[in-house]
Amino acid sequence: MATDDQAPWGRVDETGTVFVREANGDGPATERAVGQYPDGTPEEAMAYFVRKYAELAGQVTLLEQRIKRGTAAADVAKTIAHLKETVVTANAVGDLASLTARLNALGGAVNELTEKQTAENKATTDAALAEREALVVEAETLAAQDPAKAQWKQVSATLDDLFARWQKHQQDGPRLPKNESNELWKRFRAARTTIETHRKAFFAELDSVHKDARTKKTALAEQAEALVGQGQAGIPTYRSLLDQWKAAGRAGKKFDDALWARFKAAGDELYAAKSEVDAIENEEFSANLEQKLALLTEAEPLLTATDRVSARNALISIQRRWDAIGKVPREQVKPVEERLRKVEAAVRKLDDDHWQKSNPERIARAEGLAGQLQDAIAKLEKELDDAKAGGDAKKVKDAQEALDARKAWLKVIN
Repeated sequence: MATDDQAPWGRVDETGTVFVREANGDGPATERAVGQYPDGTPEEAMAYFVRKYAELAGQVTLLEQRIKRGTAAADVAKTIAHLKETVVTANAVGDLASLTARLNALGGAVNELTEKQTAENKATTDAALAEREALVVEAETLAAQDPAKAQWKQVSATLDDLFARWQKHQQDGPRLPKNESNELWKRFRAARTTIETHRKAFFAELDSVHKDARTKKTALAEQAEALVGQGQAGIPTYRSLLDQWKAAGRAGKKFDDALWARFKAAGDELYAAKSEVDAIENEEFSANLEQKLALLTEAEPLLTATDRVSARNALISIQRRWDAIGKVPREQVKPVEERLRKVEAAVRKLDDDHWQKSNPERIARAEGLAGQLQDAIAKLEKELDDAKAGGDAKKVKDAQEALDARKAWLKVIN
C-alpha cells in the first residue's frame, strides 16, 4: 500500500521505494526515486533517507563554518563544486533545493575570501621577501668589509648565523615566488663566496707571513744559542738580535711561544754569566768604594768654600786620588759620581764668579752704568724735592718709584 505525504519532502510507495520531491522551476514539483528499504517499515525507510539528507546538510553547514574561519579559498571552492554535484543526484529526502541555494550563496563568500586571502598572502609574501632581503643585505655588508681589517672569527660566526637564519626562513616561512627567491639566493650566495674568498686569501697571506717570521725567528734563536759560549761578551750581540726579533713579526702563537722560549733561555744564560762576573767585580771593587766614600767626605766641605784657590787645589788633589783608586761596584757608580760632580760644580762656580767680578770689560761697563745711574738718582732726588714742595702727590709717587728703582740697579752692579 502506498503512503503519501509521509514526509514534507518525500514518500514511500507500497513496494518500499522512497521518492524525494524536487522543485521544478515555476512548474509542479517532480519526484525522483532515491532508493528502497525493503526490510523495514515505511517510517524506517523514510527515516533512513532523511538521515542521508541530514548528513548532506551537515556537510554544507560545516563548509559554511570553514569559510567563516578563513579556510583556504581554493580548497573551499573544490568542496562547493563537489557538494553541488552530490546534492543534484543525492539519494536523500529533504529540501535539496535549499542546500543548492546555500551552496550557490557560498560562491560569493568564496570570492570575497579569495580576494581577502590573496591580499593577505601578498602582504605575507612581501614581508617574507623583505626579511629574506634583509639577510642578503647583512651578508653583502659583511662581504664589503676591508679583508685586512676584518675580525675573521667574528665574521665567520656572523656568516654562519645568517645562513642558519636563511635556512630557517626557507623551512618555516611562506613559499616565495620562484624568480624573486632565486634572485635573492644568488645575491646571498655571491656574498658568501666573496667572504670565503677573502677569508682564504687573508689566511693564506697570514700563513705566508707566519712562515717568514718563523724562519727568521728560528735563525735568531739559533744565533742566540750560539752566543752562550761567549758569556758576558755575547750580550751586546744578543741585544741586537732582540731588536731583530721584535721586528720579525708574529709566527703564530704555538711557534712564537716555542721559539721565544729558546731565544730567552739563551739570553738567560748570557745574563747569568754576566751576573757572576758582576758579583766577582763587586766583591773586588768594594774596597775601592770605601776609599771613594772617604774622598767624598773630604771633598763635600768644598761645597761651602769661599776661597777659590784653596778649593781648586784641594779638588785637584781629590780628583787625582779618585782616578787612581779605580772602579767601584756597578750599582754604586752613579751615586758616588754624582756626589763628586756637585763638588766640582761648586768649585767651578767660585772661579766663574771671580772671573765675572774681575773681567775688565764687565768692570768698565759696570762703572759706566753706575755713573749713569748716579746722575739719574741725583736728578730724580731733585724732582722728588720739587714735587714735595709743590704738593703734587702723583708726581711725588712717580718720582719716588723711579728713584727706588735706580738705587736698586746701582746696588746690583756694585
